[in-house]
Amino acid sequence: MNKSELIEAVAQEADITKAAAERALSAVLGAVVKAVSKGDSVALIGFGSFKPVKRAARTGKNPKTGAVLKIAATTVPKFTAGATFKAAVAGKKAAAKKK
Repeated sequence: MNKSELIEAVAQEADITKAAAERALSAVLGAVVKAVSKGDSVALIGFGSFKPVKRAARTGKNPKTGAVLKIAATTVPKFTAGATFKAAVAGKKAAAKKK
């Protein structure tokens, strides 16, 4: 599913226009990107969470020449799926919460 197909699915599910669904989706994605780029995490209960993760500097190899090169440290976004999302993908019902 690409972005335009997702917009169409959201518009049908929410019974709104495609233009409104596109604005809403763009706003949500923009807010997630802005928060994670600032260093904050975004948790959507049942769906998953987005957070920035620091990746340490390391050495790598050029696959063509075999030469060793240094790869600089960086921060990358990470998504971790929530329990409900994992269960849906696996075709199972989500486990009941313990009290």
